[in-house]
Amino acid sequence: METLGMLLDGFSVALTLENLLWALVGVTLGTIVGILPGIGPALTVALLLPVTFGRDPIGSFIMFAGIYYGGMYGGSTTAILLNTPGESASIITALEGNIMARMGRGGAALATAAIGSFVAGTLATIGLTFLAPALVQVALKFGPADYFALMVLAFTTVTSLLGSSLLRGMTSLFFGMALGLVGIDLQTGQARYTLGMLEMLDGIDVVIVAIGLFAVGEALYAASRHGRVASDVIPVKDSIWMTKEDWRRSVGPWLRGALLGFPMGALPAGGAEIPTFLSYSLERRLSRHKDEFGKGAIEGVAGPEAANNAAAAGVLVPLLTLGLPTSATAAIMLAAFQQFGLNPGPLLFQNRPDLVWGLIASLYIGNAMLLVLNLPLVGLWVRLLSIPAPYLYGGILVFAALGTYSLNHSWVDLATLFLVGIVGFIMRRCDFPVAPAIIGLILGPLAEQQLRRALAISQGDYSVFFTRPISATLLSIAFVALVGPAVARFISGRRRRAGAAVA
Repeated sequence: METLGMLLDGFSVALTLENLLWALVGVTLGTIVGILPGIGPALTVALLLPVTFGRDPIGSFIMFAGIYYGGMYGGSTTAILLNTPGESASIITALEGNIMARMGRGGAALATAAIGSFVAGTLATIGLTFLAPALVQVALKFGPADYFALMVLAFTTVTSLLGSSLLRGMTSLFFGMALGLVGIDLQTGQARYTLGMLEMLDGIDVVIVAIGLFAVGEALYAASRHGRVASDVIPVKDSIWMTKEDWRRSVGPWLRGALLGFPMGALPAGGAEIPTFLSYSLERRLSRHKDEFGKGAIEGVAGPEAANNAAAAGVLVPLLTLGLPTSATAAIMLAAFQQFGLNPGPLLFQNRPDLVWGLIASLYIGNAMLLVLNLPLVGLWVRLLSIPAPYLYGGILVFAALGTYSLNHSWVDLATLFLVGIVGFIMRRCDFPVAPAIIGLILGPLAEQQLRRALAISQGDYSVFFTRPISATLLSIAFVALVGPAVARFISGRRRRAGAAVA
């Protein structure tokens, strides 16, 4: 009952006119950036961080959450009509959705994606409502050693998932951690790696690195590929309403997608990509229309779209309760918390319940807004795909530079922005994930601080990390996540070689 009371208080915050407008702005922007290929919610939130500097954090986070949810909705439109997922979580949607569009059933594909996103998003938000307070009670038992172990777990699991290889992910992570070392050491007061510049004493601003890696790096990468990829948008000629048969075949995948997506998103090694693949595989096995898969099966759109929106709500569970980002957008939102001088975690629920519960309540409202925006206005969203890429990315570069300069009116910030942007471009060209760099920049200094606190309390005894049950468990999971894939590949390779020798 206490949770329901806090949720009602959250609705009283979210239903104010100002916050409703922030929610509408967020879901509209999110839908737009989800539709436009290459512009995801992480990039958009990074660009808007300077704009929200000094403003009310509640309205800002309601907008950021709307952008996150809207990006998941909008990504399906591009995947279905253009066969180009606007978000990585919409890759699976393109498999069946684009075929349905080519068969003249694009409206039904868009409808099942939108309604499934609403159903799964709402169910997952209910899960967030009741799971987050329970997880907070566990987090309150954490000491410095446990927090350090938790951050090690974040480094290993997120880095191993967000990239094509563990080595690339770790390289990106250590690059971010190196940037986090710049500035004054909080323990000793000594300046580190500042190159003698006073502007560097406070460290490198997370906002600048986020904008550089996601916005500037992405714009330069898109410019380098301009003209190489051309796709035609398939017009929506049929009705956007689903038939009775479509409804019958979609309800089960919606519910199963929600049940898969939310817990996978809430895990420290979560994210939205894995549950979409699992959902598609599950629906293919359970469907009575197996012969239609690969030829435009509506279950192949309904399940994965439900899974990726449920995972979006699940990602907010570790972010709000533990300060643990498990996706690129969550990493940028963690940077936003720092911008406002807030630390997500169990104390956030005690110190700023209005923000936490207002944000959770806004997710219910934003889901309803997105359903209204996505179904009747499909034609309008499709027209966005005709915006010339040079204008789009040129505007991003200008907006990134203006936003960065507005923070401190410093040329050092601008130079840092474009230097980091060039690094981000190189990382994209060489297939290095950029999200681990943001995670390393944010969590690296915090992990260092918790490590030194734990050692100070234990008088330099490193066994404290293995004698405390929570930290020992988390470090064990981190070790398995780090070496498990390599061991599995080794065993699989030996079996293949043994099979080849027998043959």
